[in-house]
Amino acid sequence: MNDTTQATPPRLTRRRAPLSLKQRILRRVMMIVPMAALVFLVGRMGWLDQAADKLTFSRTSWFDNTAVVEHFRTIVTHNGMTSDAKDCLLFVINGNDPPDATRLEVLEKHSGKCPGDRDTLPHLFTIQIDRLNQTAQTDWQSPGMFHPLPR
Repeated sequence: MNDTTQATPPRLTRRRAPLSLKQRILRRVMMIVPMAALVFLVGRMGWLDQAADKLTFSRTSWFDNTAVVEHFRTIVTHNGMTSDAKDCLLFVINGNDPPDATRLEVLEKHSGKCPGDRDTLPHLFTIQIDRLNQTAQTDWQSPGMFHPLPR
């Protein structure tokens, strides 16, 4: 036989039939619905807030009051130090405190969608922040006696 004529190799895969419009829509819906449910669940569990806090809060953030408040707002709600929603907490920083003993008063807000007597701002606890050593202590469940934040 002649080497110039070679047999074509056998096809290893079969070609799929084209998908109908209904099949394409159904496949997309089957992918989007579980993903949307997962995003909703992760958001409700607070995991997105924790992940964002871990990514954005750095060594220099200890000297930024806004970053400190948002960081401790996430920690306080995640650690179960209060049953209030993040939006129902009011943080007050004493601007006259030294950097090694900054006090952060945590108050319960009663306005908008936050339940309770609108004329009161109950004091929940205090967080004492040492910005230089990047540590924090709280008097949660023991007013006046500071201890490390619960993990």
